[in-house]
Amino acid sequence: MVKIVFGDTTIGFNPISKESKGKQVRFGADIAIVSTNHPDTNGVDVLTHGSKEPFVITSPGEYEISGVTIKGFPSQTAYGDNNMNTIYLVTLEGMTICFLGLLSSLELPSSVRESLDAIDILFIPIGGEGTIAPQNAHKLAVSIGARLVIPIQYDADTVKTFLKESGNDSIRPIDKLTIKKKDLEDKDGEVVVLEVQ
Repeated sequence: MVKIVFGDTTIGFNPISKESKGKQVRFGADIAIVSTNHPDTNGVDVLTHGSKEPFVITSPGEYEISGVTIKGFPSQTAYGDNNMNTIYLVTLEGMTICFLGLLSSLELPSSVRESLDAIDILFIPIGGEGTIAPQNAHKLAVSIGARLVIPIQYDADTVKTFLKESGNDSIRPIDKLTIKKKDLEDKDGEVVVLEVQ
């Protein structure tokens, strides 16, 4: 689960559902983005809170909501029983975010490769078990060339391996990240680990 807030808009990526064994986080979101139809990632109901009911995106396509442009591209996952994953490119406040979801293959579809020009922030799964193994995740992150790389779908062992591969094994998880476009200008593949909530 990833939460992004900018201005008055909140986006929730891959919310954990009530049917999952994972820990749920409930908050109100304006946009809910689901990469894979699996209980670990499709808990859209937990993002309905108070007066907020999110606009839900669960498949490839092009969307524009509240000044946010979202493009979804079909890809593969080996996570659970579902082999369909959607990679999302989200543009907001002059920043481009790439959310790989539960991607399991290092071979990105050509439509995605063509769109990966200038990625500011990359969210990449590193946990293996149906997604990318940490060693391969590092190679893919380098090939994408994002300014900031944030691992998702990890445990203590996989994040340790990923950080070692990236030469950053002294990085410690942080609770939240606040960043603006100008903060990214001098970054080149910097890794940030967010604590699992």
